[in-house]
This record gives sequence, structure tokens and C-alpha cells, in this order.
Amino acid sequence: MNFPIRAPRAPKAPIDRERYTLSVVIPCYNESTTIAPLLARMARADVPRVEIIVVDDGSTDGTTELLRGDLSHAIDRLIVHRENRGKGAALRSGFMEASGDIILIQDADLEYDPGDYGRLIEPILERGADVVYGSRFADSQGQPVLSFWHVLANRLLTLVSNCFTNLNLTDMETGYKVFRREVIQAVPLRENRFGFEPEVTAKLAKSGCIFFEVAIHYRGRSYDEGKKIGVKDAVRALYATVRYSLFPQLPVAGSLASRSSAADGDPMANRERGGASDIAHPRPVTRFARAPMANPVEQSVEGSAS
Repeated sequence: MNFPIRAPRAPKAPIDRERYTLSVVIPCYNESTTIAPLLARMARADVPRVEIIVVDDGSTDGTTELLRGDLSHAIDRLIVHRENRGKGAALRSGFMEASGDIILIQDADLEYDPGDYGRLIEPILERGADVVYGSRFADSQGQPVLSFWHVLANRLLTLVSNCFTNLNLTDMETGYKVFRREVIQAVPLRENRFGFEPEVTAKLAKSGCIFFEVAIHYRGRSYDEGKKIGVKDAVRALYATVRYSLFPQLPVAGSLASRSSAADGDPMANRERGGASDIAHPRPVTRFARAPMANPVEQSVEGSAS
């Protein structure tokens, strides 16, 4: 399945299919057992030019040390949050550093298959899409059976989101979201945890973006295996859907967003507050088939947990 979610508008400048760069942003928190297998799977993905950005969100299980050491050759940029802030905050940090034509979110937990990259970016390259969501529910052929309550919660949240955005998505909460870089970097995002999903959906829908949805492969993990989203995140998602659909300009208490910058019209008003960042010398974006390299570009970000 591969279809537009709303009526097309005037297309943006096309992206060169032969010369584009895909920036993959990986939010990562305590994934020491999965980050290496994930990077190995990504190395087999059929994408010619890739920038890999890992945002370590205050991990305490050795993930940071792995990324700085044995896995440093497999990534282009490492951003380290010194305290856990949440998925939304990690993604904001990654989006700000991305330089590719297309930005793709890749969770670090092995639930999503990098083999789907081709089908996820095709609507942007070939069909004028601004945003592509990978749906876990659009095609049930060969998919594992998932938790009933987990699926029910996802479908209800998607239904509520669709009511406010007038989209007909089947999976608003999917972890696989892909954007044209200029589109996502122009959105002032504020949610620090899993409220990111309904917030970004509502704001992109309001901006008139062309959405596509494609079927993906998915292997959900259990809470015993490290799944982190919970009931309070579902409640926050409901709040975020209503909040950003009806009142997108209201300030958010406790947000990491810079309100003064937002008031001035800064499209990257989501830039993190906190201490100074230590950034090593940059290096060019590389292909997946890469030789061992020196330490990746690393940025450390301070700030209080939210």
C-alpha cells in the first residue's frame, strides 16, 4: 500500500534521486544490547548515501561507551544528553544536526526493519511527498501477532488524531517517520517524550504537508524486553493531540523550547537550553559500506530532565 493521505499542493523542488543524502536520527536510551545489531542491519540497507546521527539520551547501561568506542566507526555524529530527557527531546537534538535531504527516524530497539528504507523514502523521491509514515497496521501479511491492548491503544490514538487533523492515517504512533529536511526543521517542536508523535502530526497537517503512508515490517518487543512507552504516555498523547491541533501557539510549561526565539519566528526554536556543547571537527557524510574511522563528531548537551 502506498497512497497520499490528503490532496496534493504545489510540489517543492525535486530531490535528485542519484545524489540525495538520507540522515537517519536514532534516539537511544539504555539500548546496549540492541544498538550494535541495529547498526549492522542498517549497513545492509539499500541506500547509497547516509548520515547516521545517534542521540544518546542519558544512557546508564554502557550504551554511551559503546557508541564512543567499538561502534564509533559506524556512525557520523554522536550527541550525548547528560541526563535523560525523553524521545522528543532527543529527536529535536538530532534534527538540528541533520544535513541530509531527507530525515528518517530509526528507533534503536530492533522493532523496525532498516530493510524498509527504500519503500519509506520512495514517495518523497518520486511522488512529491513531504512526510511519510510507515504503518504497522496497513498490511497484515506476515506480521507477528501483537498485544491486543497495545494495538487498541494505538488505533484509538490514531482515530482521535485523524479527527483533529482530517487525515486518514492507520498508524499515527509509528516509530518510522520520514520528512523532507526543510519541512521538519521548520517546525517548532516542544514535546519531550512520546507526545512528539501527535505533536508533529498535528503541526505538519496544519502546515498543509503532503502525507504518504506505506506498509512496513514490525516486530514489537515486550516490556520485559525493554519496551518503554506506558499508560501515562498514552494519556499525554491524547492531551498533545488536542493541544497542538486546537492551540498550537500556546506556550508549554516546562518545555525545553526557547519561547523567546519562537516569538521571534525562529523555526528552530526547539534548540536546547543548558551548558556549552563540545563539538569535534566535522567529517563528510559517508556511505553505509565504510572503513574504520576516527571517533565520530560528538556533542554533549546539558540540561535538566523533564
